[in-house]
Amino acid sequence: MTIGIVSAAYISAAVLFILSLGGLSGQESAKRAVWYGIVGMALAVIATVFGPGIGNWFIIVLMIAGGAVLGHYVASRVQMTEMPQLVAALHSFVGLAAVFIGFNAHIEAWRVAGMDETMRAALDGFAGILAHKTAVELAIMKVEVFLGVFIGAVTFTGSVVAFGKLAGKVDGKARKLPGGHALNAAAAGLSLVLLWMYVGGSGAWTLILMTAVAFFIGYHLIMGIGGADMPVVVSMLNSYSGWAAAAIGFTLGNDLLIVTGALVGSSGAILSYIMCKAMNRSFISVILGGFGATAGPTMTIEGEQIAIDAEGVAAALNDADSVVIVPGYGMAVAQAQQAVSELTRKLRAAGKSVRFAIHPVAGRLPGHMNVLLAEAKVPYDIVLEMDEINEDFDETDVVIVIGSNDIVNPAAQEDPNSPIAGMPVLEVWKAKQVFVSKRGQGTGYSGIENPLFYKPNTRMFYGDAKASVGDLIPKIA
Repeated sequence: MTIGIVSAAYISAAVLFILSLGGLSGQESAKRAVWYGIVGMALAVIATVFGPGIGNWFIIVLMIAGGAVLGHYVASRVQMTEMPQLVAALHSFVGLAAVFIGFNAHIEAWRVAGMDETMRAALDGFAGILAHKTAVELAIMKVEVFLGVFIGAVTFTGSVVAFGKLAGKVDGKARKLPGGHALNAAAAGLSLVLLWMYVGGSGAWTLILMTAVAFFIGYHLIMGIGGADMPVVVSMLNSYSGWAAAAIGFTLGNDLLIVTGALVGSSGAILSYIMCKAMNRSFISVILGGFGATAGPTMTIEGEQIAIDAEGVAAALNDADSVVIVPGYGMAVAQAQQAVSELTRKLRAAGKSVRFAIHPVAGRLPGHMNVLLAEAKVPYDIVLEMDEINEDFDETDVVIVIGSNDIVNPAAQEDPNSPIAGMPVLEVWKAKQVFVSKRGQGTGYSGIENPLFYKPNTRMFYGDAKASVGDLIPKIA
């Protein structure tokens, strides 16, 4: 395959990736957008594998086949409820790949530097590119390698910790070592010193030490972020993985890797900013592990949680004209989306107005609830964002909250010392009646108490969400 054909394939793949990102912004176009991404990636892989200067065909085919088999195995076994931790795990792979490629580039540059002019003239591929670089270009490449390895290492350990928190294997509360931010700042400062030394020719030990320091930074940064901010963490790590790929793309001289990494990095950063804005968070504070702990004593909650059975909830639904359903991660855990969809269908058939209220950070992954509802065939036009529906709760007869805590927590507005103080929330307590479907009286993933559960117009509908909603369906007249 000639360089011209490879370039054309890369340009086509880049266009398809851009169309894919654009299409993912809407539910109706999301499926088509995924296919754009699949075709673009297939083009990119084929053009790279069959491009000029590529050898070791057996190893390449073996690795692609192995990756395809493992990918299919994982995709077929992972439930939708496990998608957030799967995404975090995949980010860790990207980060580790950047580390390996960076070290490989360093080793290859060291190998080429030891050759004489005759041997260099016979080189091709990446080694051939290195052989023709000037001293200045090699210095620039060292910066690219260093940045790629640094970002990749931070992404790797950060993603592993995020996976552990999302999977429940690591405590979701914010945890920092003594010294907190000072440790992170010292580690970042040491990395800058090591960069200067590495570019100055101090040797591979500076790259190795920096990698260890970056591993620590990634671990400590994400450990210092509380569970309430995990949606931001997921999109932030997505951004990191993109910048790591872009840095390595510069090292390898691969234009498509640069473009793809820049797309992923910038889109992830924009999404992280949107998430922070939706949570009234400072983006810098979140990525530095500045949230997850209270600023002072929290507000005392008075009253008691009053339970209600399926008959009581069904009676209220039968009398209501307008119903809003607020899904959260608890709906995903219980896999209740199909039951919720059937309840929606039956309520609408009875002539009632039914809508869904989606908070930007509902679940543990941006867009998580939208995906689950689309999977359950809930009509797109009744799924509304927080800003579109928040003013309507005053005129809503019944709100059903399914497995949500932070996104409907009035403490965000009423308690300045709450960990989520100032965070925009769905103001469900303004409705005439609120029914909260929960397994028990726990505080949820982030561990924050919710005054909503104690308000006089709120009733607790205890039990597994799938079973509880299923009990309602035959009782709807």
